Amino acid sequence: MRKNVIYLTLCAMLFALCLPATAQQPTKIPRIGYLVGGSASATSGRTEAFRQGLRELGYVEGKNIVIEYRYAEGKLDRLPALAAELVRLKVDVIVTAGPPPTRPAKEATSIIPIVMAFDNDPVGNGFVASLAHPGGNITGLSTLRPELSGKRLELLREIVPRLSRVAAFGSSTTADHAQVLKELDLAAGAFGVKLQYLDVLSPKDVETAFRAASKARADAVLLMSSGPLISSQRLRITELAVKNRLPVMYERAAEVEAEGLMSYGVSVTDLYRRAATYVDKILKGTKPADLPVEQPTKFEFVINLKAAKQIGLTIPPNVLARADKVIK
Repeated sequence: MRKNVIYLTLCAMLFALCLPATAQQPTKIPRIGYLVGGSASATSGRTEAFRQGLRELGYVEGKNIVIEYRYAEGKLDRLPALAAELVRLKVDVIVTAGPPPTRPAKEATSIIPIVMAFDNDPVGNGFVASLAHPGGNITGLSTLRPELSGKRLELLREIVPRLSRVAAFGSSTTADHAQVLKELDLAAGAFGVKLQYLDVLSPKDVETAFRAASKARADAVLLMSSGPLISSQRLRITELAVKNRLPVMYERAAEVEAEGLMSYGVSVTDLYRRAATYVDKILKGTKPADLPVEQPTKFEFVINLKAAKQIGLTIPPNVLARADKVIK
């Protein structure tokens, strides 16, 4: 009996000694790589939307999740090195902001899951096999809605009296270019508007395009896409719009918040918030190949009255009433 008591006592002591060691084992905190072509200040709204999405799912940055931010500051040639750095850090998932950072991330790893916060054409860009079955290690959200270009032209007709000629600034190198141009041509034909297509591939092309539009007596400018080039040249575009007194329709609200006239398109901040859901599912074990690429569900119409005043344009009250946001 005494031997049994001693044996049980020793077992209890050994168990007690092992317990603290087990309790002290740190819980692995997931790390997210966050790769952006622009700067932290220029993309702060989108980044906050992503953080909000994480918080809604129970993640608190610095407590149960860590985000490794890498910004190229507009120097896209830095993205491959930044992507490689995130791979060396062995992050659990990489979130990319648009096609420019997604491509170097794809080239840097075929193992670490990659979530596209948005992409204009994931299939056309070669990132996924299909929207329903992405395959590989990439999934996320798409902004591909070429029919929206027709809606933008319709809105231009409502604010520009006797609209007859529109200069469409686009980039022939983007994956969705042909689809967007096709939809725009259809809308222009239906509205009796003549399109003047101008290819904008570099910063110097922006001024050349405005000069050509003015020479051809365009009544307005419609930007077919809002990639890194447009973002980097937003101030110059605004200046040239005022100089030539030309209304400009943008694809995204960010350009209008930076003194552009108006935009109609996908709510990119909503896509960033939704990107957090992909991160959550991947961290819980779902493979990117099994997560279909989702389409946008939220759209926004934004008007900047200050920009309208600068070019002497009056926005009709019925158009203002339909805007999701009016900047005064």
